[in-house]
Amino acid sequence: MDAITIFKALSDTNRLRIMKMLEQRELCVCELRSVLNLSNSTVSEHLAVLKDAGLILDRKDGKWVNYRLNDRCCVNFIKAVLELLEEHVGDEPALKNDAAKIKKANRYKICCTI
Repeated sequence: MDAITIFKALSDTNRLRIMKMLEQRELCVCELRSVLNLSNSTVSEHLAVLKDAGLILDRKDGKWVNYRLNDRCCVNFIKAVLELLEEHVGDEPALKNDAAKIKKANRYKICCTI
């Protein structure tokens, strides 16, 4: 795991938001898109950066690709980063909004209407 690659991956607000959302549960591109209000391609680009840095994993589930935090390696590092993020920007309105939206996100309604 290359520290520079990881910190570059975490240097973007949207990627930090994605990490915080994935802390709650696995999500697909459409669910993330619905919260971030970005295009599928932009969300996919952010996910590729996080995946290349080793911070997230993906798995195919029928027509969806689910993304989750990487618990195979670097779990302590990811936990520490997310704890620091929570400590320093946990009260950020965007992160609170994201958490609330993700709890209500229903992929069958979001993804199947595209």
